[in-house]
Amino acid sequence: MYPTWNWFLGVLHLVTWGSSSTLLTIYAMPPQSPVQCSTTGGCTLYNSYGVWGDRKDCHAPNVTYPTTEQELRSVVAYANQNKLKVKVVTKFSHTIPKLACPTSNSEESLLISTEKYNSNIVVDKDNLVVTVDAGVGLRELIDKVEEAGLSLVAAPYWEGVSVGGLISTGAHGSSWWGKGGAVHDYVIGLSLIVPAMPSEGYAKIIRLEALDPLLNAAKVSLGLLGVISKVKLSLERGFKRSVTYNFTIDDHFEDVFMDHAKKYEFADITWYPSKNTAVYRYDGRVPLNVSGNGVYDFIGFQSNLILISKSIRATEKTFENTRDVKGKCTLATTTVAAKKLVGNGLKNGLIFTGYPVMGQQGKMQTSGSCLYSSSSFSTCAWDPRIDGLFFFETTAIFPAPKFGDFIRDVKKLRDLNPENFCGVDVYNGFLIRFIKASGAYLGQSEDSVVVDFNYYRASEASTPRLNQDVWEEVEQMAFFKYGAKPHWAKNRNLAFLDVQHKYPNFNRFIAARKQLDPQNMFSSEWSDEILFGKEAANKGDGCALEGQCICSENRHCSPENGYFCKQGLVYKEARVCRYSQSLSDNY
Repeated sequence: MYPTWNWFLGVLHLVTWGSSSTLLTIYAMPPQSPVQCSTTGGCTLYNSYGVWGDRKDCHAPNVTYPTTEQELRSVVAYANQNKLKVKVVTKFSHTIPKLACPTSNSEESLLISTEKYNSNIVVDKDNLVVTVDAGVGLRELIDKVEEAGLSLVAAPYWEGVSVGGLISTGAHGSSWWGKGGAVHDYVIGLSLIVPAMPSEGYAKIIRLEALDPLLNAAKVSLGLLGVISKVKLSLERGFKRSVTYNFTIDDHFEDVFMDHAKKYEFADITWYPSKNTAVYRYDGRVPLNVSGNGVYDFIGFQSNLILISKSIRATEKTFENTRDVKGKCTLATTTVAAKKLVGNGLKNGLIFTGYPVMGQQGKMQTSGSCLYSSSSFSTCAWDPRIDGLFFFETTAIFPAPKFGDFIRDVKKLRDLNPENFCGVDVYNGFLIRFIKASGAYLGQSEDSVVVDFNYYRASEASTPRLNQDVWEEVEQMAFFKYGAKPHWAKNRNLAFLDVQHKYPNFNRFIAARKQLDPQNMFSSEWSDEILFGKEAANKGDGCALEGQCICSENRHCSPENGYFCKQGLVYKEARVCRYSQSLSDNY
C-alpha cells in the first residue's frame, strides 16, 4: 500500500498544483546550467537529465559566453587558429545523444555557450518575418512575436530550447497543414559562422537566404557546419486555437490517423496501450474575436514538489526491484485518469473547467512552466539534482504509409500480455504527431508520423529493467523492420544504426560539411557515431541494457540476473534482453 499511496499523493499534487500558476512561480527551482566549471580548472557538460547515453562525462578545459555575433566570430577564429575542436551548447541542453561533446581529448577543445547571446529579436510586421539571435529561448521569441500581433506557426511541445538548438536538431510540433509541424521548415534565412583561411581572419560569417542551396544543409545541421548566429523565420498574422481532447477506445486508430491529421491542423493522438485508450486532439484555428484566454500548461512540464518527484521515483524503483507489474498498472491507471480529469494541462483560465479550451496561439502551442521560478521546494520532475524521474525517450519517425502496420504489430505484442505495456503508460503512452515532407537534407523526405514514448531507466547501467524486452522489441521493430528514422535529439544509440541510408540527401549534407568545415572542427567521435550510425566494434558485457548495442550473446544482457538474449515475440528478427527462469527457456 505504501508505494501506491505515494503515487496517489503525486497525482494529487499534479492536479492541485497544476491549477495554481502563482504557487508554481513562487516555489519552484529552475534548472541548473548545463556547463559546470570547477575553481581549479576544467568544465563538465551535462544534458538536462544529468547523464549521457554512455554514462560518461563530457569534459572541456574552457567555456566561453559571447554576447554578440562579432564575439562569436572571434571565438571561432581563435579555435580555428589554435586547431581546437568546438561544440556549441545552449542554456537548456535538452539533446539526449552526445552531439554537443567536442572530443575525448578534452585539452584540445572549447565549448561555446549561446546562453548570453540572446539580445536581438527583430520583428518585421510588414513582411511577416522575425530575425533572432540563435541563443534566444523559444518562449522569449514567441512572446515577442505575439506582442506584435503575429504568430509562429510551428513549435515543439517543450519550450525549454533555444532557437539555434531547436532548428539544428529538427524539433517539431504537429501538423500536416501548410508548411507542416517542423520549425526548420519556416526558416527562410540563416547566418552561419564557419572556419576561414588566415587571409580571411580564420573565421567568417555567411548569410544564407531562401534560394541558397546550402540553406537546406544548414536548417538541420546537428551543429556540424559551424555556429548558427542568426535565424530568420516566416510568421503569420496572429490567431487563436481551439483544443479538445477526446479520450476513447483505441479500436482502429491505426486506420484513421491520416483522416484525423488532415481534418485538424494541429492534430495529435496519444495512445495508452495497456488501457486500450486513444486520446484524439481536436485542435484548429478559430477567429481572434472568439472569446477565450486559454493556456496549455502540459501536466508533465509543470513543477513538482521535490518530495513528490523523489517519492514517485522510489515507487517505480520498488516495482522494478520486486518485478511488480500490477503495481505499475495501478500507476498507469491513476496517471491516465488524472490527465483526463485536468484536461492534460489545458486551462480555461486559472484551471481547467471544460472543453473546448480556446486561447492565443502563443499560449497554446508549447509549454514548460517548471523552467521559470526561483525557490527550492519544487522543480522539473526529471531534474538530476533531486533523484526524480529518470527515463529513456525513444522517438521514431515513420513514412506515413508504414505507420499503420507498425501499430498493428505493436498491438499484437500488446495483446500477448497487456500488463507488460503499463510501464510506458506511467509516463505519456505513445505520443503520435505529424510532420510534412521537408527540403532539409536531414529532415523528412516524405510526410511522416512521429512516435514518442518514455520508459523507466535504471539508476545503474548494469541493472536490467522490468519488461525491457518489450521496449527493445518495439524499438527494433520501429527502426529496422519499418525503417523509421530516429529524432536527432533523442533516442538511444542503437536507433541510429545505418541512419545515413535512410536520408536520400545524406551525401549532399556531407558535401556541405566538407565545404564549410573541411577540417572537421565541429565534429567529434560522438557526433560521427550518431551521424554515420556506427555500432561499437567491441560490444561489452551488458551493452544492450542501455541501447549501446543490440544483443547477440547473453553477456550483452545480464545473465547473472536472469536476462538472456532472445528473439522477439512478434518481430522475430529482433534480439532482446528477456527475463527467463532458465537459459533454456525459449519464451
